[in-house]
Amino acid sequence: MGEVERYPNGTFCWVDLGTNDAAGAKAFYGGLLGWEFDDLPTGEHGTYSTCRLRGRAVAGLYDRAETPGWGSHISVDDVDAATGRARALGAEVLVEPFDAPGGGRVAMVRDPAGASVSLSRPGKLFRAELVNQEGAWTWNELVSEDLAAGRDFYVELLGWSAQDTPGEFPRTAFTLGELLVGGGHAPAPGEDPAPRWSIALWVADADEAAARAEELGGTVLLPPMDIPMGRFTVLADPQGASFTASAVPGGPVRGVDGS
Repeated sequence: MGEVERYPNGTFCWVDLGTNDAAGAKAFYGGLLGWEFDDLPTGEHGTYSTCRLRGRAVAGLYDRAETPGWGSHISVDDVDAATGRARALGAEVLVEPFDAPGGGRVAMVRDPAGASVSLSRPGKLFRAELVNQEGAWTWNELVSEDLAAGRDFYVELLGWSAQDTPGEFPRTAFTLGELLVGGGHAPAPGEDPAPRWSIALWVADADEAAARAEELGGTVLLPPMDIPMGRFTVLADPQGASFTASAVPGGPVRGVDGS
């Protein structure tokens, strides 16, 4: 599974990077993942860039972020209705619904777990054309000390189901029907406790990705380690935005388009 034509309501559809150094971020991700960039000037809001891999849109990048970081977008059929429902369920609306370039519509909310997420009706933008392949986005994970609040919110807002895994560090898996759409966990010791939706990008080799990231001025936050489905490492780009680099030779974590 790689190329995606549509995203069902309630599935993640896009990731984008807010940075304070667009040129530096482009040099880093281009060098690490082979991305190329199409720039779309948006007037007083600066420039929004589409990151492409072999010509296919895989992520977005924009400047003027107060704190560099990756953001996640969830596809919804009616952004205004979903935003109103999110507010009623206890979310804070950070950005009211607005029409985006390319025919889409987007809002941003902070969920009751404290993590921000965008609610998007994808147009030509805010929709990944390639996922679950080397150099592309592959996973979204909610990190919060109040994981139960996030679980209950998304179950009510999007119709997700949540399967909790008890243990020293609480975890949950989010599904929509038979589709695994994401995960969640409480912060582990030493992990940044700030609530967020973290993202994972697929790499061929986690160890090589960590070494290459350091060569490009990035930081290894968690050295490569084995997991049941492969190997991963947590990295930060030179501007401080963190992400997971996952090597999963057994195949993609899930089919984000519902396949």
